[in-house]
Amino acid sequence: MTLKDKVENALRGVIDPGTNLDIMRMKLVRDLLIDQDGRVCLTFQPSSPVCPMAFKLAYDIKTAVQQTEGVKEVEVKVSGYNRADELMEVLKQSGNP
Repeated sequence: MTLKDKVENALRGVIDPGTNLDIMRMKLVRDLLIDQDGRVCLTFQPSSPVCPMAFKLAYDIKTAVQQTEGVKEVEVKVSGYNRADELMEVLKQSGNP
């Protein structure tokens, strides 16, 4: 299993409480890039620009990816959300493993 497969499986474990669907099925994660050194970059686009669960989902996404074996660093970008800049700052402050 490749690191990309492991990361995608971890992301399938992140469930949107409003729909009870995983974020991969909902296509809320885009531009998943993983380099050979274990650095992961992805874009999270909440289901609406005012999604009340965006902060929780973004944190759960970052945590799920960080806990994946082989991942050294995670960058989560946020798009299509009214508070995207604020959310990305919170995620940056949460650090990497």
